[in-house]
Amino acid sequence: MNSKYSKIEYEAGACFGSCPIFKITINPDRTAVLEAEHFNFSKGFSKGEFDKPREGTFKGTIKEEDYNKLITLLDGLDIKNLNEKYGERNVTDLPTSYLRINFADGTSKNVEDYGKKGTEKLSEAYKFFEDLRNNQQWTKVK
Repeated sequence: MNSKYSKIEYEAGACFGSCPIFKITINPDRTAVLEAEHFNFSKGFSKGEFDKPREGTFKGTIKEEDYNKLITLLDGLDIKNLNEKYGERNVTDLPTSYLRINFADGTSKNVEDYGKKGTEKLSEAYKFFEDLRNNQQWTKVK
């Protein structure tokens, strides 16, 4: 694979409620690691979820069609020109997302988005990452 992205990482943080908490790291060969903390596979909300152990670390290979869609989404973001921070901190209890991109040229870009609504295209990318938790084959490794 000759990708301009050497590593793609998306992390979704906690909110006051049952927002999925996870991190997914995707490599140019489409191999991926999903670190699932809480609310990724459970239906409904229970405060007791936080008392349970983290859901686990999973490995998989992103389907080629989905990887290509992801690259198209990322290309459309004009990542290097995005703000490093988005979101209105006056509102409490919203989730924060982190998009971390390492480029093949050695540069990187980190975008922190409180509330996950930085731009319309970013929101679309976040949804895509969140869907990957359920539409790919994952194997639990720990």
